Amino acid sequence: MIIVRIVLNVFPTKRLEFTQTLLSMIEPTGKETGCLSYALFCDIEDENRFNILGEWETREDLDNHFGSNRFSVLLGSKALLRKPLDIAFYTISAVEGMDAVNSVR
Repeated sequence: MIIVRIVLNVFPTKRLEFTQTLLSMIEPTGKETGCLSYALFCDIEDENRFNILGEWETREDLDNHFGSNRFSVLLGSKALLRKPLDIAFYTISAVEGMDAVNSVR
């Protein structure tokens, strides 16, 4: 599994335009092949800072998303950003849940 985190810092005057653009992308992206989840979050300390978190089955699925028109819309929103978007990918080899927490408590 691949997890992608994209941090976006928006100009305050462009916040509404930015959120409308991004919210229109969330649901369709979540239906792309290999997308396990895709969500937009607003920073609790800075209402103009957003995070997109996506989970993808394979790197190929993620690469297909990066080549999509939807991702081009995200890249095209750079005029609304105070600074360049920050993107990081994390490759996950194992996932644990509440059982792991309970085992150490």
